[in-house]
Amino acid sequence: MSRDARWKALLELLVERGRLEVEEAAAGLGVSAATIRRDFDQLAEQQMLVRTRGGAVVHGVSYELPLRYKTARRASEKQRIAHAVAGLITPGEAVGLTGGTTTTEVARALAVRGDLTSGSPALTIVTNALNIANELAVRPQFKIVVTGGVARPQSYELIGPLADGVLGQITLDVAVLGVVALDVTHGAAAHDEAEAAINRVLCERAARVVVAADSSKLGQRAFARICAVEAVDTLVTDTAAGADTVRRFEEAGVRVITA
Repeated sequence: MSRDARWKALLELLVERGRLEVEEAAAGLGVSAATIRRDFDQLAEQQMLVRTRGGAVVHGVSYELPLRYKTARRASEKQRIAHAVAGLITPGEAVGLTGGTTTTEVARALAVRGDLTSGSPALTIVTNALNIANELAVRPQFKIVVTGGVARPQSYELIGPLADGVLGQITLDVAVLGVVALDVTHGAAAHDEAEAAINRVLCERAARVVVAADSSKLGQRAFARICAVEAVDTLVTDTAAGADTVRRFEEAGVRVITA
């Protein structure tokens, strides 16, 4: 296993469990305890975790695993959600995409849609996510608009007043939001307040708002609010979403699509 793959696996386990012991991690990954100790030390230097006697714990009370370290957790669900979201987009529309693993899959699903292979443009994509812009920039049928701003290393998203300035000058047909939490009472939320602020502006500039979120995000709360649930037109999630959860969102006026 390469160091990069090992670090991804370690961080995924740490986020899931909150705490890892050296021997436990070594057994789980099939490497030596000395290797895990070095990995923990190096990740601690990058402030990716906090070293403890004999192991490590997550860094901070509101932990966000940086996008570059996220593996294919719930990958099949996210891909199904992405294809369902892509199916809601009409050729010629202006589409806003926030950052995140699910919205990245939405971008990929749009890129391979057969009826979006040509057009002038086939779609206008507005995004503050550098990785999404990078993937779609090679598609000549798409007009790609990047907001500008200061790059946030955890999510590759551009944030701050420079991004606000661009978004204030445009209108969108649809905004597709990736969120870390969506709750009927507390609305859609992100870990970071600056990221949430940009996502909020995207919502305000769009005629309709689609949230793309796997079922693990539903009924959850996070630090920074993006918008109230009343601002969400459609929620696309996976079939593991509970019937009661779906019902509550529908009663709040949200169209729910399970993929």
